[in-house]
Parts: sequence; structure tokens; C-alpha cells
Amino acid sequence: MARLIFVNLPVADLPRAVSFYEAIGAKKNPQSSDDTAACMVLSETIHAMLLTHPKLRQFTTKAIPDAKATCQVLLCVSADNRAEVDGMVERAGLPAAPRIPARSRTMDSCMAAASRTRTAIFGR
Repeated sequence: MARLIFVNLPVADLPRAVSFYEAIGAKKNPQSSDDTAACMVLSETIHAMLLTHPKLRQFTTKAIPDAKATCQVLLCVSADNRAEVDGMVERAGLPAAPRIPARSRTMDSCMAAASRTRTAIFGR
């Protein structure tokens, strides 16, 4: 059986966050969602758990980072081609993603480039 990944993200506005993830192609799993949390399915094995701040506080006593002041997580979603990336960015209402030169398309350079653009920062 494949292992599943659940990335838990604090969100200040759950309906807005759900709309964002739906815009980039995620599907909401109603069996694992309520008015305090939403399970957004990105693939059969990858899920984003969007948790309201009160819900997240049930699991930790640590401070919840302010997404406008700090980086809490970087998530990158793969795409088959540039047109798919552009469509995802457009549906999410984000500025265009920068083009990465073909010679620098290693994992390290992609992650470095992604860290400089809002297109990789989901769950804001």
C-alpha cells in the first residue's frame, strides 16, 4: 500500500483557502472536512489539510506563524508542461511564474527559484 502524505496548514480563512486549492486543481474530500478543517486531495497520495487556527491548536501548543510575516511552508505542485503551470497560476489569481532556464532545472535550482515566487507558496 502506498504511503499517504497529509500536509497540515493553518489558515485564517478556510473558505478562501478551499477556493484557492480548488482553483489549482485539488478536490475537497467531504468525508474529512467540516467547518474547522478541509482535506484537499492533490493526488491519490498527497493531501493538504487546511486547519483553522482553533483546530490546529488542538494538535500543538506552539505559536502559529503569521503567513504575511514569516514563511511557514513551501509547497510545490508538479505539472506536465508550462501551459499547465500557467493555467494553474491564472486560476489561482497569482502573478506569472518566472521561467527557469533549461540548464538549471535541477531540484536545487527549481526549489531556489520557487522560493522567490508566490506560485510555490500555497496555503497563504
